[in-house]
Amino acid sequence: MRNRAWLALLLALVAVIGGAVLFLGGPAEQTTVTFVDGENGSELATVDVNVSDSYDERYTGLSNHDSLGADEGMLFVHPREATHGYVMRDMAFPIDMVFVAENGTVTTIHHAELPPEGEDSPTYEGYGKYVVELPYEYTTDHGIEVGDRVEIPEEHRKTEV
Repeated sequence: MRNRAWLALLLALVAVIGGAVLFLGGPAEQTTVTFVDGENGSELATVDVNVSDSYDERYTGLSNHDSLGADEGMLFVHPREATHGYVMRDMAFPIDMVFVAENGTVTTIHHAELPPEGEDSPTYEGYGKYVVELPYEYTTDHGIEVGDRVEIPEEHRKTEV
């Protein structure tokens, strides 16, 4: 009887903690962004992204992911356009980092490799309001260059201050 009481208490505790985790850290908001050639307007790529628009989400980034699918990424939305620095904190795979101005223009692209074992990641800087992280060499494979544009749905163009 005593073991059943402990088991019931344990199950109740797991249910409460599990519910809190789902409430506080539920599934990431998702959207689709489209990369467009800056000169002729042709579509270069369409990517399904998780949206990171709070400080905590931007800080964590892709560090809790094992990989990205072929047309998957993460969209970081900052409160304002500025120079932002990104690092490969606890990353398991290399990525492309695409910095995007508020008007949607690609300003900087970094091909960020994993740092050597035991070394800190360099800081990758760029100017913009948004950063799109993509699979490594995705921008090269799809012909995405500085000056191209990223179409971001209007509902993801605002963020908390």
